[in-house]
Amino acid sequence: MRTRNREPQTLGGGGALDRMARILAARSIDPAAVAALVDEPEPFSPLEALLAGVPPRYQAAVADHPQVLAWARDVASAAVAPSGGARRQVTTGPSLLMAGVVGAGKTHQAYGAVRRLVQSGVGVRWRATTAADLYADLRPRPGVDSERALAAVSRCPLLIIDDLGAAKASEWTEEITYRLINRRYNFELPTLITTNLAIRDFRAYLGDRVASRLAQMTTRVEFDEVDRRRHRAAA
Repeated sequence: MRTRNREPQTLGGGGALDRMARILAARSIDPAAVAALVDEPEPFSPLEALLAGVPPRYQAAVADHPQVLAWARDVASAAVAPSGGARRQVTTGPSLLMAGVVGAGKTHQAYGAVRRLVQSGVGVRWRATTAADLYADLRPRPGVDSERALAAVSRCPLLIIDDLGAAKASEWTEEITYRLINRRYNFELPTLITTNLAIRDFRAYLGDRVASRLAQMTTRVEFDEVDRRRHRAAA
């Protein structure tokens, strides 16, 4: 007696597809409609993608300062469309330095500015860090390639540096800050910087080289000396 060898059927094989088609037909379901439902990708929302990287406290941030809005318009207008007709991407542009007391709303404006960029229809790869966290991440230690990490931050198309000047100063932090700012200065990469320092105190805290680069690459905005956090708490 001869035994017929039966080939194994896979989920995507013709037999499985035929059975599925018969089941759908018996239930008066159009197979094409099912295929379209399965294959249709989820709609991509640039704003939702942005909010995934924003701290919860600032997810509703909206920029309303005239100079911050002007910065966002300038960066958006400098965005470049890659080949193939894809959405314009932020590559180069101006930088902004926001100075003022703690609670003046600088960080809120910074995250709001990124939201404004996304809403204007441009694509942007960005990163946000405090100066203190940046130094902690880049401090040499076993198992960490500090040079590679510094290069990645330096090349990010858009960078938020929060609380520059708040960390304890040293020759090492001054050197790291200079290397970071100098690369972004040379390649004209847009940078949003917030600081509690008075602009007149920059040279004393950050060094001549950093202060000189910042003076040349940024538009400086002095925020009102009002702690908005305390004002809201009092209200």
